[in-house]
Amino acid sequence: MQRGDIIRYVDMTLAEGQNLQKGMNFYIKEKNYGVILMSVRPNAPYADKVTDDGQTIIYEGHDLQSNHNTTNLPVKMLDQPMFTPSEKLTENGKFYEAAMRYKNNKSNPQIIKVYEKIKEGIWVYNGFFELVNTWIEFDGNRNVFKFELKMIEDYINDKNISLDVSHLELEHNRLIPTSVKVQVWKRDKGRCVKCGANKNLHFDHILPFSK
Repeated sequence: MQRGDIIRYVDMTLAEGQNLQKGMNFYIKEKNYGVILMSVRPNAPYADKVTDDGQTIIYEGHDLQSNHNTTNLPVKMLDQPMFTPSEKLTENGKFYEAAMRYKNNKSNPQIIKVYEKIKEGIWVYNGFFELVNTWIEFDGNRNVFKFELKMIEDYINDKNISLDVSHLELEHNRLIPTSVKVQVWKRDKGRCVKCGANKNLHFDHILPFSK
């Protein structure tokens, strides 16, 4: 799988060897990285965004699980939780503690694999990132977690697990804006402009970004 590949949800689950029911997955079984599912669509449930010319993701933490809500308020009015009711770390808490360990020079950054939903049933593989920063901010209603992830060009697995991660060329070291992806998808009707195929598609610059 290469950065920019257009994939289905089932492709993601096959690649990771498990269902990805949660948008935040700090650790994938038998892998040495975490996985996040992001979206910057207008109707996306969280305020994710891409900055720094496509090299940085600011990812918002996730809400209290509805079955853990003991108030009469909707979860969107409640602070995003660090702990579960049983005092275990939520995925927010796991990501937060990992980012703080890195910021305090106590560990290497956690490696995160990123998939982006651009429309219903259509996902794009965004590649690997390092979790380098975190903070909690007030969004006008409640406190939410924010996580900063920086794109990396390649990934060497410390546990020597075989991964299909290709070294990126210079022109592939930034994400194509989601708005462009959506417009290209609509313009080309989800097909390759050269051969007409509707499978194994890939977003890329016709001219490399570096040129």
